[in-house]
Amino acid sequence: MQTDSGGVLDTLLALFAAGGPVVAILAGLSVVALAVTLAKAYQLWRARPDPDGAVETAINDHRRGATAHAINRLATARGGLVPIVQLALAGLRTGGSDRATLREEVERRASQFVEELRSHLRVLEIIAAVSPLLGLLGTVLGMIEAFQQMEAAGNRVDPAVLSGGIWEALLTTAVGLAVAIPTLMAFTWLERQVERVTHHAEDAITRVFTAEANAHAAAEPRPAVQAAE
Repeated sequence: MQTDSGGVLDTLLALFAAGGPVVAILAGLSVVALAVTLAKAYQLWRARPDPDGAVETAINDHRRGATAHAINRLATARGGLVPIVQLALAGLRTGGSDRATLREEVERRASQFVEELRSHLRVLEIIAAVSPLLGLLGTVLGMIEAFQQMEAAGNRVDPAVLSGGIWEALLTTAVGLAVAIPTLMAFTWLERQVERVTHHAEDAITRVFTAEANAHAAAEPRPAVQAAE
């Protein structure tokens, strides 16, 4: 096992030496991409909208008129939407401010919550876009160097030396693609998870305030119908 590990390490070091500084930069970008992906995946796991179904049950309680019971249910619930729905239900129950102002505040909190989930995703998008370009740049520089060596050799050109230089030049393109492809996949998956949380937040807020509006409409007295003369 130690021999195999040493062989893999020697191979990686040889690739770094062959690829030059461009491969080193791409390796650094891959480490950054992996760290951001793991951190955002953990953050999204903790910010799951409604892992135990308490938010859905609380909204249903609120729609039935049991707002106080819904607030108590959310007191021990988990999920990223719990504080937002709690704020909406508590504001509607106390009636301390008008519904329009309360809804603006709830939507502001929800937007802030989603923005925290979206933070640093741009880093992955940039790495996925820049990595192939860096790989291509390394290949172009390597090809220039290889042809310069061929020109300097004149009639004594060694095909093995030329092919070795081209191989080293193409290595940077392969490394750039190897960094870009999984980074782009991670970015797409994380962005989809953020969109999913955003949809749940918008749906929960709409249902809470729609239920309150329907309750007020049902409570308004209807005008008496005058009897026909």
